Amino acid sequence: MATQNKRTTTKLFGRGVSYGTSGQWNSYWLLFLRLVMGWWFFSSGLSKIVEYGVLYDAHGWMMFGTEGTIVYPITAWFAANAVWLPNLLIPWGQLLIGLGLIVGCLTRLAAANGAVLMFFFYFGNAEWGNGFVNGDLFGLLLFLTIIVFAAGRVWGIDAYLEGTNYVKNRPKLRYILG
Repeated sequence: MATQNKRTTTKLFGRGVSYGTSGQWNSYWLLFLRLVMGWWFFSSGLSKIVEYGVLYDAHGWMMFGTEGTIVYPITAWFAANAVWLPNLLIPWGQLLIGLGLIVGCLTRLAAANGAVLMFFFYFGNAEWGNGFVNGDLFGLLLFLTIIVFAAGRVWGIDAYLEGTNYVKNRPKLRYILG
């Protein structure tokens, strides 16, 4: 297999920037990143479902764990009015996000939903006990990386789906694939 070395040239803060990339190593890294993030969320969601079943309850975290944070108005509203939605979306959402990433299907959509959850987990951290730079921030950044680089196109179902006539005739679908 031949390795393609390409140079990417762009402007960053008004100055020209150029760096070399290796298509083969980028592909391996994106696949690895997608699988690790997928396993992280799949196993997290599965453990919640196995441990709590339909009794998973995020009410305490949403009402009291996020108090004083920028997401508190949103989480407090859900805790008071529609707690069933986060109770459903957190474990099952994590499970489906992880599964989507592992098989590379609807990868950008899955990663975008993972980024939303990580946004709430990160900004809902009331005490910042582990500092501002923590695992939740890295999870958010890695989900954004998966979105930007369309990691589902590397050994994923999305690569197959994007080659179908259905997707070719509806190019906007590519925004949730890859």
